[in-house]
Amino acid sequence: MSPLVAVLAPLVGAVAIALSGDRPRLRVVWTVVAAAVTVATVTSMFPSVLAGEQPTTYLGALVPGIDLGLEVDAAGMVFAISAAVLWVLASSYSFGYVKGAGEQHQTRFFTSFATCVAATMGLAFSANLFTFFLFYELLTLATYPLVVHQQTPAAFAAGRRYLFTLLGGGTAFLAAVVIVNQQAPGTAFRPGGILDASTSDALIVALAALSVLGLGTKAAVMPLHGWLPRAMVAPTPVSALLHAVAVVKAGVFGFVRMFGYIIGPERLHGVGAGVAVAFLAVTTIVAASIIAFRQDQLKRRLAYSTIAHLSYIVLGLSLLSPAAWSGALLHLANHAVLKITLFFAAGAIYVTTGVDRVSQMDGIGRRMPFTMAAFALAAAGLVGLPPMGGFVSKWLLSSGTIDAGQPVLTVMVVGSGLLTAGYLLPVVHRAFLRTSDRFPQRFDARTDAAATMVAPLCITAVLGVAMGLGDVFRLGELATAVSLAVMGAAP
Repeated sequence: MSPLVAVLAPLVGAVAIALSGDRPRLRVVWTVVAAAVTVATVTSMFPSVLAGEQPTTYLGALVPGIDLGLEVDAAGMVFAISAAVLWVLASSYSFGYVKGAGEQHQTRFFTSFATCVAATMGLAFSANLFTFFLFYELLTLATYPLVVHQQTPAAFAAGRRYLFTLLGGGTAFLAAVVIVNQQAPGTAFRPGGILDASTSDALIVALAALSVLGLGTKAAVMPLHGWLPRAMVAPTPVSALLHAVAVVKAGVFGFVRMFGYIIGPERLHGVGAGVAVAFLAVTTIVAASIIAFRQDQLKRRLAYSTIAHLSYIVLGLSLLSPAAWSGALLHLANHAVLKITLFFAAGAIYVTTGVDRVSQMDGIGRRMPFTMAAFALAAAGLVGLPPMGGFVSKWLLSSGTIDAGQPVLTVMVVGSGLLTAGYLLPVVHRAFLRTSDRFPQRFDARTDAAATMVAPLCITAVLGVAMGLGDVFRLGELATAVSLAVMGAAP
């Protein structure tokens, strides 16, 4: 199938959902149909991409010399298939959440959600930097109604900070796009980069800096991260979208495109930009992890965890070694599955019990055993414990630091896993090994949230295990293909 169908399916779904008005059953039908068509379209292209083909659709010229197009390659497939599969599960979860939480404006909610997925598919399958930029900005605008969904003063304040930060970053990114087009008209992505020796080192440094400013906003690299914790005022399905499926992943995927397909590893290494970005990533990992310790509200603790783990991906990409690149791409998918599980669990806990703080969760594992068991598995994955998928990607990232001749960073990657354990495993300990009057040492008659919420979070937890037991979804094969193409050497 054409990559255009993957973009149009959720977009047409968004229009149909908007037209369904206050008819909830019709809204559900259109959401399910759009999600199913999207995931079917993406997976149908999977075999051809594995075989080295790149399905392409030309969309025309924005102006003479600036073409728009879609092309499916291995890197885009890793991003797209993660987002498409998780949208199916997030849709089911959202049906249960909005009903249990009594959310208003549900038509607007699901319309915006589908539009965000359409922008994400466009990002994943962009054939050049101009197309990527357009979908990158569309994603920012489409997500705004979700951030301010509650329409409270706090929600509108978070929305203003969201737009100010991300549109400001988009301006820096646009400057990079213009510079690239001057140096290499057309800006088509090419493994290893499109900038030749005629591009000065000063311009490479400028492009690297603009990439950090433009993409680091969505990727929540410190100190550009402030919008993300504030956006936790949004409903939990929105938090899951922000942290796992679309927005922040668009930022780190932008680093994949800029570092691997526009500037190129050789030019980045030549000006020392990789070392500078790695330092920024490590600083973010450590600082965000320390801040996460201090967060009692569960969603804010998970938000700072996201900030830290996004920088794992940025770190892997900045190391410019094949193993690190494979690990970074795999962590993009693993983090998506594991983090969405944690947010799903947080939402299920809140809807069922009203609890949203870690200090209130003593004994909740007995009340909600399936939810908290899934939370425990996902937490173990982010720590990097086998047999979870997070172990595989962190192993490759650690190997990549050694290949890059940076043993100090090896210690940082391993040590940051201990920091993750320090702020996530106490939640599991409280849930299963402590008791309280709120959740006494017995099973309540009502043990978990609605099945529409519990089933998706259990499925994502199982996916997290499956991704660590072997390359069952062949994402590792895709990641290896990307590192071979970009780095030009076997990992």
